[in-house]
This record gives sequence, structure tokens and C-alpha cells, in this order.
Amino acid sequence: MVLLTLALLFVIILALFTILLLNSSGKPQQLRESNGVIVEGSISERVFAEIGGVKQGMFIRSKSADNPVLLYLHGGPSFSNYFLIEKYNPGLEEFFTVCYWEQRGGGLSFTPEVTKESITYAQLASDAIEVTNYLRLRFGKDKIYLFAHSGGTPVALKAITDHPELFHAYIAMAQITNQAQSEKIAYEYMVADASKTGDKRALKQLQRYSHVKDGEDILKFFKSPARDNYMHKMGIGTMHKMRSVFSGVFLPVWMCKAYTLKEKFNIWMSKITFLPKTDIHRETIETDFASLYNEIKIPVYFFCGAHDLTVNTALTKEYYEKLIAPEKAFYLFENSAHSPLFEEPEKVMKIIKEEVLNNNKRQKND
Repeated sequence: MVLLTLALLFVIILALFTILLLNSSGKPQQLRESNGVIVEGSISERVFAEIGGVKQGMFIRSKSADNPVLLYLHGGPSFSNYFLIEKYNPGLEEFFTVCYWEQRGGGLSFTPEVTKESITYAQLASDAIEVTNYLRLRFGKDKIYLFAHSGGTPVALKAITDHPELFHAYIAMAQITNQAQSEKIAYEYMVADASKTGDKRALKQLQRYSHVKDGEDILKFFKSPARDNYMHKMGIGTMHKMRSVFSGVFLPVWMCKAYTLKEKFNIWMSKITFLPKTDIHRETIETDFASLYNEIKIPVYFFCGAHDLTVNTALTKEYYEKLIAPEKAFYLFENSAHSPLFEEPEKVMKIIKEEVLNNNKRQKND
């Protein structure tokens, strides 16, 4: 009986490993027509280049190399969400040649060459400028577009402030402003929600960070697994309808064919063992980005989910109202939490087509 059980367990493990291997080709999905034929002249590739003195990777995808270029800055920072791009296929490649750069220390760019001391917003912004110039040179563009999500938004703010001449416009999804205040608001909401629903386990875990209100436990709460876990369960995390980190994030990473098996291990090695040793989370909590970047010299478009408490939408709206910019717009997505691009992609693409791209055309004509 024991031998039979061990044999069955071995078969299950072997089957799971085989599934992982079959879904770990390390090749991004090709862009296809509705009939399944690969779009003629399209781009779908992995690229590695020396950025900031270390080898870094990126995915570049487009239906046409003639499209304007867009650099996508994922969140974390240094925790790529390219697996969500392939899973939900929001459609940025329809209008842009998109570079999904994997920030140093994470994803394709996880390497022993990257030191924990180098994971700072200043260095990441410097890297972003290098990637921008690589894209400008390769595709023959004077300027590109910048799209940043969550932990990528402080990187974007510094990049466009230091070099506004390189960018047409900035699209900010879940723009970080004052994350310390955001965490306090989120904590109070989560405790109230757990009390209302009678979730004693959640209350017990959240009460470990009861000093969030006076500032002592903000960083600990911000970095805690309990925060992510219950934000998702309460519909205020990555997506409003994504109620599980395991099924919504963990498993999709392992099933994303764009990465090799080793690269998938690296994603989680970075998330669990490397990034917590850096000071990037402390820098996020201790910096008031809304005060630091009160003027932007290019058009800015804010995309915010009504249910987002991962990065507080009300605080982003306050920042938007005070921000000085040549052109700015704020879009609220009623059915989204932290990621409108994946939750309401049709609305996002409509805004990009009719507002962001058309505004740039109007400016050129003027």
C-alpha cells in the first residue's frame, strides 16, 4: 500500500513537472489575427541588453514596427506582471510597439550582478532612461510614451522629470503619492471589513500591525503577506474580482510560456528572498511623491480603480487636482481595483485611442 501511494505521488509530481516544462518555452506569444494567423510584420521577442551596468531583459511586442513606441513600467517595483499581459491580452500592441522591460533584480533581470543597494528609485529611473534611449535608437523615434503601474510610477515620475524631452506623454495606473497614508487608510478599511464579516482569523492577523495608525508598523504591514492576502480577499488588491493571490498571481506566473522554468524560479526567488533585503519598500513608505513631483512638463493621464486601496485612489485624485501639467486627465474605472488595464481593457484602449493618441496629434498640428 505504501509503495502504491509513493508510486501515485511520483506520477502526480512527474505530471505536474511535465506541465510546467510544456508551459516554460521562454517564448512570448505571437500576435495573431482572429483566424489564428500570425500578424504579418508583427514583433514578439525577448531582448537582453546591458542597462545600468548589468544584463537586463525585456519583451518587445507590436502589430507593426511603425507604431509609436511605449515603455511599460511594471510595479513591485522589480516584480514583473508580464504574466498578466499574456493572460488577459489587453491590447496595447494594437496601437504601440510595447517594451515590457523587466526591472533590475526581478524577472528576466534577476542576476547575481544586481546588488541590493542598487534597488533604489534613482537607479531604476536611470535604467528606465537607458531603456528609453535604446528604444528610441532602435525604432528611430525622437520621443516615446510611458505607461507605469503602481510601484513603477515613482520610477516614471523621476524619469519624466529628469528627461521630459524624451516622452510624448505619461499614463499612470495606480499612481503612488503618499503610500504611508495609503497604508493607514487601507488598514482601517480592512479591520472594519473583517469585523463586519466576522472574519476572526483576518482580525487576529491584522491586529499584529495595530500600530499602523501611529506610524510604527506601517513598513511591517506594507511588507506583510497578510496585507496582500486580505487585500485580495476583500477585493481591493490586484483586481477587484481576483480574490486569491495563489490562483490569481502565483499559478499564472508558473503557466506563463514567456519564461523558462529557471526564470520562473527566479521571479519568486527575487520576490521572497532578494527584494525584502533591499530598502525599496522603506523608500516607498518614507517618500511623499506628491510633494516631490508637483509639476510635470508633459501630458499626464491617470487611470485609477474605484476599488483600489492597494494604492489609494482618493489620494491619487488629490495629487491630480494639485498637479501642474500642460495637459492632464483623470479616469475612474468603476469595476476595477488596482489594475484597470486588465480589469477594463476595452475602456482603457478607448481612452488611449481617442484621448492620449489624438491629443498628441492635435499638439503636432498646433
